Amino acid sequence: MSSVVIEASSVTKVFHQGKIDVEVLKGVDFSVSAGESHAILGASGAGKSTLMHLLGGLDHASSGEIQVAGSSLAKLSEADLGRLRNRHLGFIYQFHHLLPEFSALENIAMPLLIRRQSRSAASEEAQQWLSKIGLEARASHKPGELSGGERQRVALARALVTRPDCLLADEPTGNLDQQTASQMLELMLGLNRELNTALVVVTHDLAIAARMQHRWHMVDGVLSAES
Repeated sequence: MSSVVIEASSVTKVFHQGKIDVEVLKGVDFSVSAGESHAILGASGAGKSTLMHLLGGLDHASSGEIQVAGSSLAKLSEADLGRLRNRHLGFIYQFHHLLPEFSALENIAMPLLIRRQSRSAASEEAQQWLSKIGLEARASHKPGELSGGERQRVALARALVTRPDCLLADEPTGNLDQQTASQMLELMLGLNRELNTALVVVTHDLAIAARMQHRWHMVDGVLSAES
């Protein structure tokens, strides 16, 4: 039986806007096991990105519990949360969030350096990832010298260089043309199979959702599995 990587139980999130409480997530139950792929669909403002932030430990749930690799996120210090994210999770967003002053290779190596891996070992691992994503010739290029699709591929390699248990991808192809988005999807699915890394993708793209093993719909803060 596959091991559970992420488990959310009765999760709510309430934002306080002045005297008004806005309930963005309403009792979400969701679990992800090793190697699985999930798509979360829904209109803008439905709560998809909020859920991703909570699953990744980037924000705190108002109630309920989220466990990642068996650890309850609410019980961890910020330092422990940071270590858990670095060890078990990878993140990729619609905007690449690469560091503009660093090269493609340096951006990919960064999570390994944060782990205090040696610079030479981190660079060697990053170079291998540049080969996996077909960008060996772009190692020394900074983000401003790369195309949108190339930047997203570098962001994907940076997210996966630590071989996380789960990749959380929030509209990862939203800024790409159809052909580049398709290439990006094939790359993600190929690495999902190769590394047994679970994949959770928030997307508006039905073609991407159709390639995932499990599909979910978020409507007004309520998450339900596609029947």
